[in-house]
Formats: sequence, structure tokens, C-alpha cells
Amino acid sequence: MIFILSWLLPILAVIIRLDSKGPILFKQERSGIDNKKFKCWKLRSMYVNSEANSQQARRGDSRITPVGAFLRKTNLDELPQFFNVLMGQMSVVGPRPHMLKHTQEYSLIVDKFMVRHFIKPGITGLSQVRGLRGDTSEVFQMKARVKLDIFYLENWSLLLDLKIIFYTIYNVFKGDEHAF
Repeated sequence: MIFILSWLLPILAVIIRLDSKGPILFKQERSGIDNKKFKCWKLRSMYVNSEANSQQARRGDSRITPVGAFLRKTNLDELPQFFNVLMGQMSVVGPRPHMLKHTQEYSLIVDKFMVRHFIKPGITGLSQVRGLRGDTSEVFQMKARVKLDIFYLENWSLLLDLKIIFYTIYNVFKGDEHAF
């Protein structure tokens, strides 16, 4: 990752800067292991807006920049999260961390939601490679995600992690209809 990040991040930074005004990196407080807050890093894929910490991106969201659409579709916006991994706040594979507002809301309405906080959140996870990424505006979407997160927690193995990493890379090239 050091080899790739050392040249790719500066190129992406220049492209983001040319695309729209605002910082190159976006940091957002998210829920981590044991529900501890941490700042999750991403490449900025939206215009600077006041709803960034309260409203999840939706398909056709006008806040997403042209370059941001590409970054989100290819997961390149997640690359700075490898720094979160180096700081011990995240793992490469695990349940995706949610913004604090979502953790508060879903912990009240989705059974066993907080179980997913027993392990470090991941840059990628079983839910994402099984097509459950993106929009969670309907409760059934989050329930399905939590079900897979708990399956991952209960059945973790190095082989399972390697499969998830493989399918994450595969989906970058294949495309994912839920990525926007």
C-alpha cells in the first residue's frame, strides 16, 4: 500500500483540487470498536456542505462532485483509511463504520446493531462485497447488513478476509450498482 499510496494519493489530490473548492481530505467522526469515536479519513468526494455529518449520500446526490462520483464508484475515496488502519482505529476487513448519527438511530431500531462494534471497523467488509453497501434509508437494508456483520464476527478466518479483499478488488473493476 505504501508503494501505491505514495504516488496515487498526490495525483488524486491534484485532481480533486482542480475539480472543486475545499479540502482534499474529508474526516468524519465515526463509531469504532467498543463504540469509541474516531476520525475516519476519506478523499473528499462531495462539495463542501452542511449535511455531510448527518445525511448519507444517495443515488443522484447533487452534493457529489464529478470526480467524486468516480472516486466513490471505484472505492478510491477510501484509500486514506489505510492511515486509520496504521493508527489502530480500523482494520482492512470488518464491519464498515457508520457516522455517529446512524449509530445512535440504528442502535434503537435494529436488533443486535451494537454487536458489530465488538471488533474494529474495516475499510471493506462482507456486507459490501455481498451487495449491501450504499443506501440504508430503509431499516431492512441495515438489518441485512448487521446480519452479515455478525456472521463475519462469528466466522472470522484469514481465508474469509482474503476472500473479502479479493471480491473488493474484483468489484472495483467489475463495478457495483450500489456504489454511488
